[in-house]
Amino acid sequence: MSTRKICVVVTARPSYSRIRTALTAINAHPDLELQLVVAASALLDRYGNAVQAIERDGFPIAARVYMVLEGENLVTSAKSTGLGLVELATVFDNLKPDAVVTVADRYETLATAVAASYMNIPVVHVQGGEVTGSIDEKVRHAVTKLANLHLVSTKRAAERVRRLGEEADSVHVTGCPSIDIAAEVAASQKMDFDPFVKYGGVGPMTDLSRGYLVVMQHPVTTEYEEARQQIDETLYAAKDFGLPVLWFWPNVDAGSDGTSKGIRVFREKEDPANFHLFRNMFPEDFLRLLCGATAIVGNSSVAIRECSYLGVPAVNIGSRQLGRERGQNVIDVGHDRKEIADAVRTHVTRGRPARDLLYGDGKAGARIADCLSSAELKIEKRLTY
Repeated sequence: MSTRKICVVVTARPSYSRIRTALTAINAHPDLELQLVVAASALLDRYGNAVQAIERDGFPIAARVYMVLEGENLVTSAKSTGLGLVELATVFDNLKPDAVVTVADRYETLATAVAASYMNIPVVHVQGGEVTGSIDEKVRHAVTKLANLHLVSTKRAAERVRRLGEEADSVHVTGCPSIDIAAEVAASQKMDFDPFVKYGGVGPMTDLSRGYLVVMQHPVTTEYEEARQQIDETLYAAKDFGLPVLWFWPNVDAGSDGTSKGIRVFREKEDPANFHLFRNMFPEDFLRLLCGATAIVGNSSVAIRECSYLGVPAVNIGSRQLGRERGQNVIDVGHDRKEIADAVRTHVTRGRPARDLLYGDGKAGARIADCLSSAELKIEKRLTY
């Protein structure tokens, strides 16, 4: 069998951590050739500059695609999707891959899948079949209908993809590659670095030895006009709880300007002594930071996925993760500062939850590479409605 050229498109900070171990496995597989495309906010410093982590890890980058329009609103999200479709089509025409891998549910994921589909390139979708709030679920299911091979994280996700009409033999439960990194960290959880020294950031350097909160809250696209009010509730809940707060900037969704402005105004107005803000960390460092946290607060899927495996208490706020499968580590609350603080107190009283293998056992990357090397990569689809 000739070597298959597998083009993987990484478009954001979380997308890289979700696919990194699969990239390693693809790169090492004798029957596969990795073509890595880095695009969108993964290239931008204000959203964490994930490309630095990619380069640090030694992956060769076949192409870079700049496709994010300034504004962080509904119009720029739609236009960035169109720009990504145009630019990625050119990249695929140059690279001529045998398959294109796209991850999860962002607008860049949709642009990737549409471009490849219209060019008769088989689409491989990682993390399909899941349910969440906002527009993400629509995008994810749309990509499922464009995809030819489905590498899903859970059994329930696999059932959902099949119910959408996809052929049973095109659906494979691999687990989530981000759990692979969590498994490595779980084997040695000691935080062997000083986050303030290694990553800088903004704000006072606080004593973390008695506990701390990690906060990561993104805007909800369908609620983008409420982003400012929503972030205020979380900011004051974290401030009033009294523990040191390690806060991470939001991603590049509609409403992120409101979220970011809320954080800046809060810092200027309150000058909180317990807040320190970071843009990004290498995935394994971030997970080690989470292992030592009293809780993670916000609406990031890392609280649902990696933290369930690591047994990290999570307070999930609002509708962004609505419907996603979750373990016993998660308490769901609304955008209300009292609810948020009460949930953290409940976690403190309960103690740390047990590890949950809901999203995988730490071997997803190798399974994904094996599927890519052995699965039939066909363009036509026999839908089974």
